[in-house]
Amino acid sequence: MGTISEASGIEINVTGIDVDRGGNLIVFIFGEDGFPKIHAKALQTQTQSQLSTAMSFTFDIPQQEIAIKILHDEDEDGKVTKNWTGIYPAEGLGFSKKQKVSLTGAPVYKKSKLVRSEFESGVNIEMVYP
Repeated sequence: MGTISEASGIEINVTGIDVDRGGNLIVFIFGEDGFPKIHAKALQTQTQSQLSTAMSFTFDIPQQEIAIKILHDEDEDGKVTKNWTGIYPAEGLGFSKKQKVSLTGAPVYKKSKLVRSEFESGVNIEMVYP
């Protein structure tokens, strides 16, 4: 029965949210195209403004592989705000497969992607703050 176009409800559990920072939490579901910087190319997004230290989001995902990015958008501009260096994020981020922004830049799709067998039973992502 399982076909590529068959969607299923996938739960994404986000922990380590710093509620004192305010703003929104945005969950982006990406294919390879645009990950992780071009938010307009995300396959799906959900935004929540009522924050708690742990939150769950449910998506119907027909794709066989995805990558997930979570942005704690403190200034609610829909973008990752950088610190004084102009390179490193000033806002919290979380990525699938525990990927992080590093000296070499943002995570790449190849290291962040999850195949259906890895995400169909749910995904846990912990936020990382500067």
